[in-house]
Amino acid sequence: MLRWLRCTGWARTGLPRPLIRTLPIHRGKPIGFAAVDKRLWPPILAGAGALGILASTARENGRALDRRVYRVINTERGPLADAAFKGVTELGSIWASVGATAALASMSRRREAIDALGAATAMWGLGQVLKRAVLRPRPYRSLDAFRLLIEEPRGTTWPSSHPAVLLAFATVVARNLETPRAVRAGLGALAGAVGLSRVYLGVHYPADVAGGLLLGWGAGRLWSSLMSPRLVPTEGLRARQVLEAPFQRALGTVSR
Repeated sequence: MLRWLRCTGWARTGLPRPLIRTLPIHRGKPIGFAAVDKRLWPPILAGAGALGILASTARENGRALDRRVYRVINTERGPLADAAFKGVTELGSIWASVGATAALASMSRRREAIDALGAATAMWGLGQVLKRAVLRPRPYRSLDAFRLLIEEPRGTTWPSSHPAVLLAFATVVARNLETPRAVRAGLGALAGAVGLSRVYLGVHYPADVAGGLLLGWGAGRLWSSLMSPRLVPTEGLRARQVLEAPFQRALGTVSR
């Protein structure tokens, strides 16, 4: 491509020099790890981290640490804390994502909201599959001392779906709305609070929550990279497409 541009001349392409300097020049087919799309690395690493946390609970030391942290968080802290955690935990349900989708749709953000709901639903489905595959029992079924403050959830415990679903939804909606970093950090903190509530209320171990957060973030990043650009182009992507359009036209003219 670079040789073609030199032979053809910059002027004949109709492109400014600064833009041509930013165009990717492929000198050969990458092999090994270099062949993996760089957009896939964050989800891959997040998934590997989640599986690493799960593997640590299969060992006695890891399981003992998980239970010690669980007991610290699950300690009674009064009726106000009980009520607060019971309220915040519901923000991680799939129905909360449906409600957020309806709210965004009413504000003329229908496509952006439905895209985020798709990511949340995919994460919820993945969580159900993993629960059936891992079959880790809930704390109240494997410990002698515990506080269970809500109804017993169905299914097993790993991963924790509530923070995973919320973080997948938040990651995609933040990308679609191009929210500032402070807002993204706030959404991440909210997902963390939901995860903490699951331990406080007695239905998950800390390792379940950590695995769920990693999977939710990874699922959101993967969806944002592969699905969202087709459904909801951002301003940055649209600007890049406008800049590259003359090059694509010039390349098509020469190839003919």
